[in-house]
Amino acid sequence: MKANGSVFKYGDNVDTDVIIPARYLNSSDPAELATHCMEDIDTDFIKKVKKGDIIVANKNFGCGSSREHAPIAIKAAGVSCVIAETFARIFYRNAINIGLPIIECPEASSGIEAGDEVEIDFDSGIITNKSRGTTFQGQPFPEFMQKIIKAEGLINYINNK
Repeated sequence: MKANGSVFKYGDNVDTDVIIPARYLNSSDPAELATHCMEDIDTDFIKKVKKGDIIVANKNFGCGSSREHAPIAIKAAGVSCVIAETFARIFYRNAINIGLPIIECPEASSGIEAGDEVEIDFDSGIITNKSRGTTFQGQPFPEFMQKIIKAEGLINYINNK
């Protein structure tokens, strides 16, 4: 399993209220949530993001509330993976549960910039910055997590069993 895309870069402590502002939580429709994804930190994000693009951030991505709306909005916006130095634990679990690939890799977080073209091999954990000709070793997904992501989330995975 691989992902390829252009990078949107963010800093430390990107919280769930920035990923999907609370004023939009009256909807659980992924397509509706996607239209407001990241708007409080990056007003142009939803206008520029394309299917397959990648978010790269620094420490503690997804901190704040435990709402699943945040990874749902990111995935529905077309983002194929989030790479960060670290993730808030509840966001990490929610992302896997809804089938959004995420990778912790401090070196990639600091070595990738906005607009870079990046490829991720989820089987090996290798992150290639095609714009700069550099590679980083992220943590590959365990096989059971790959199955959940391929099934588009934990509920689908369980239902397919």
